[in-house]
Amino acid sequence: MATARPRGRPYGKAITAAQRAATKLHSFVYHATNGRVGGRIAGGLVLLLTTTGRKTGREHTVPLLYLKDGEDVVVVASNGGTASHPAWWLNLKANPEATVEVGGRKVRVWAEEAGSEEKERLWPELVEMYGGYEDYRRRTDREIPVVFLRPVNG
Repeated sequence: MATARPRGRPYGKAITAAQRAATKLHSFVYHATNGRVGGRIAGGLVLLLTTTGRKTGREHTVPLLYLKDGEDVVVVASNGGTASHPAWWLNLKANPEATVEVGGRKVRVWAEEAGSEEKERLWPELVEMYGGYEDYRRRTDREIPVVFLRPVNG
C-alpha cells in the first residue's frame, strides 16, 4: 500500500525556478535601494534574511515579511503552504546564527522557534499583516513554524 503524500500546495520545477529568480531579483533590488524598493509587500514590511547553508556553508539571502515584537522580529516559515519547510528555516535549525537587513541596517540575529503559547499570541497579528498565512496553514499538514529573530549583542 502506497503512503499518502503530505498535504500542501505542490510546486512544479518551473514554478520553483521562477520563485528562485524572483527571490534573487527582490533581494538585489531591496539591497541596492536600502529597502526603499521591495521593503513592503501586500502591506507588510519586508526584511532580508541571510542564513548559512546547512549543506554548502554558503550564504543564502531571502526576502521575508516580518512583524516587530519588542526588539525581536518575527517571521513565518510558511513556504507558501507547501508540504515542506523552506530551506531558510532548515538552515536556521542547523545554524541559528543569521543576519537581518532592514532598510540599510544589518543586524546579527539568533533564530528561535516560537513556543505554542507565543505562536498563539502572535498568529492573529501575523494573519492581520498577511492573510495568506491562514490559507497556507489550512492547505498543509505540517505545523508552520513562527520564528523569532533575536538581536545578538556584541
